[in-house]
Amino acid sequence: MTPKNQKPQKPTIRFSMYWMYAIVIICLVGLLYMDDTSMSKEVSYTEFEQYVGSGGVTKIVVERGTNEAEAFLNDSLAAKVFAGQFKKDSGVKVAVSATIPSADKLQEMVDQCRADGSFKGNVEFRNSSNFSGMLWTFGPVILLIVFWFVMMRRMSGGGSGGSGGVFNVGKSKAKIFDKDGDIQVTFKDVAGLSEAKTEIEEIVEFLKNPQRYTNLGGKIPKGALLVGPPGTGKTLLAKAVAGEANVPFFSMSGSDFVEMFVGVGASRVRDLFRQAKEKAPCIVFIDEIDAVGRARGRNPNMGANDERENTLNQLLTEMDGFGTNSGVIILAATNRADILDKALLRAGRFDRQIYVDLPDLNDRVAIFNVHLRNIKTDDSVDVDLLARQTPGFSGADIANVCNEAALIAARHNHPSVTRQDFIDAVDRIIGGLEKRSKITTEEEKKAIAIHEAGHATISWHLRYANPLIKVTIVPRGKALGAAWYLPEERQITPSQAILDEMCSTLGGRAAEELFLGRISTGAANDLERVTKQAYAMVVYYGMSEKLPNLCYYDSTGQDYGFSKPYSDDRAKLIDEEVSRIINEQYERAKSILREHAEGHARLAETLITREVIFTEDVEHIFGKRPWVSRTDEILAAKETTALPAPPAGTSSEDPKDTSGDSQDTPGDSGNRNGELPPPFKGLPESSSPQS
Repeated sequence: MTPKNQKPQKPTIRFSMYWMYAIVIICLVGLLYMDDTSMSKEVSYTEFEQYVGSGGVTKIVVERGTNEAEAFLNDSLAAKVFAGQFKKDSGVKVAVSATIPSADKLQEMVDQCRADGSFKGNVEFRNSSNFSGMLWTFGPVILLIVFWFVMMRRMSGGGSGGSGGVFNVGKSKAKIFDKDGDIQVTFKDVAGLSEAKTEIEEIVEFLKNPQRYTNLGGKIPKGALLVGPPGTGKTLLAKAVAGEANVPFFSMSGSDFVEMFVGVGASRVRDLFRQAKEKAPCIVFIDEIDAVGRARGRNPNMGANDERENTLNQLLTEMDGFGTNSGVIILAATNRADILDKALLRAGRFDRQIYVDLPDLNDRVAIFNVHLRNIKTDDSVDVDLLARQTPGFSGADIANVCNEAALIAARHNHPSVTRQDFIDAVDRIIGGLEKRSKITTEEEKKAIAIHEAGHATISWHLRYANPLIKVTIVPRGKALGAAWYLPEERQITPSQAILDEMCSTLGGRAAEELFLGRISTGAANDLERVTKQAYAMVVYYGMSEKLPNLCYYDSTGQDYGFSKPYSDDRAKLIDEEVSRIINEQYERAKSILREHAEGHARLAETLITREVIFTEDVEHIFGKRPWVSRTDEILAAKETTALPAPPAGTSSEDPKDTSGDSQDTPGDSGNRNGELPPPFKGLPESSSPQS
């Protein structure tokens, strides 16, 4: 049974070169079996009569339709007729053929020869036509013509639905989804992203009910650009638009325009918009538009023709040129809006730039609920806790967590997915698989425990440090130890919070120096993160005493060319300030550890014994933490009073930073794209031997 809203697919026969190979093989085999190794010669009817009368003919075959007769000769007569060619006892059949006046005349001649005893063989009459001869004559030519015709259709794309082929290389590769429900994704499947969905839904509503807006003098938006980090749901939003709009939907990738042939990209752009105008009103979606929309003139190619720039110029002309594209809405998605050409971003081409940020706490709860619809869970699963344990996770990351939890539950033969399965899935994704088989000596195990206990001790006694969840010294991924924290939901980050994070991150190295009397390479990842944080405080956030209120970060993405935006003297001062900040926090970490040396020792001993400790264990040693989680305060306040949503444009979540000794990295409320400056982009997570 075919689903109601799904078109029955017509069976298609596709051409394959294997067909031609099979035909050639069949012909060769046929020729092999049809070749009877015979010798034949055309003679006159008089000679034919003489051969029959000589007594050397064994059989006569007469074709009534063509009035041709064939006489098979014995060896003695064959040796005379084919002198020098025929060899006796070779097994080759020898015959002579001639055109006879009529079958009756031949029968009279045969009867006379039988009467005098010169012919004792049989006469066989056959009814045949010239068709077989014509087939053997013209068949190969016809086969060659058919082969050429099929190949030309295949090259021009006629045999493959109009896609591909030399003659069709300039045609658009866009996939067309019509109104009949080819895509089943709707806005109900898009959790979170409330602001982005509101703007997208307005475009869909305009296509469904344009009079509601045109009566007031409004015009349909010409385009909307979806911008955001990878995995946040930009393409999913476009699929929801295709499922909700009930109009033709063209979908293609930016790389589909690019080809090795000159002029192909521009030709495909023209063909795409030609098809879109024919089906207007419709939506055209270009995914990863940065593949073709990169700013012009960035990488000059020594005067040669730049196919990508020609494609971009044609795209700019089609989107808002002299031609009209009434009823055609352009949707595009990219995670690199800073490198797009300014002409592409102007109003009239992309009237709206919709920012699809990483989901905040409430959005993550909604996303978890969407992905848990098809997963069998038990009552122990706490969605709110899962959402708090996954800060900085995108929608794709959350989907991966849910799937990984189901796989872990199936691996352990659980009847349903439990809370522990989800915790193991988060640990697996962030830190990697546990490597209990990795060989570590008792001395190394003690050093790792002291290192991790140093992080846990300092984070417990600092106000802005994130609450601890779990600490382990079991090797996981590349790290020999790891600590999990519960980062706070912050829109802006005060300077003291950054300093507390740096102090907590340096706690591992400080504990090694204090309690082991030596340091190791285990703090490599910690030092890298702290150096970048200190550099950001000085160069980007203007939080330095000697260099206040200065920012050398270019949010436009243009950077400063090959030269630094400051002098060598200023660079020296920046280095001094970075070193001062790090040294101060390192001494602060050692001071806290000296004050709580006894508790640190008990914590390290517990780690060595049990390998894993949780919040309850740290609370049992140091007592209850004097500071309440800021996120808990916000959630409690929202339950009593409805607080307004944070203003648009503020950064939501910081990059995923819950593995190793990761702390919440400071947000950047002034960044145009809601992203962190370069020092905080792509921070390695537990990439050092010991973190």
